[in-house]
Amino acid sequence: MADIEIPESLIELERAAWAEQKAGALTVKTADAVQRAYREHAASAGVSRLELEMATKRVARHPEGEPGT
Repeated sequence: MADIEIPESLIELERAAWAEQKAGALTVKTADAVQRAYREHAASAGVSRLELEMATKRVARHPEGEPGT
């Protein structure tokens, strides 16, 4: 997978969605905001939306230096 530049705002959106999901409280509004951000950034950067989403989730959910990563 090629290096993909991920805006901090997208990482923060994914972290918020992940926190809601782990709490069993993910809302449609949050999920839609994250997916919209993935689509918009992928289109503007000319990258695969799927690769962008996978890379963002890896950064947001498994930051380097945390135990278990």
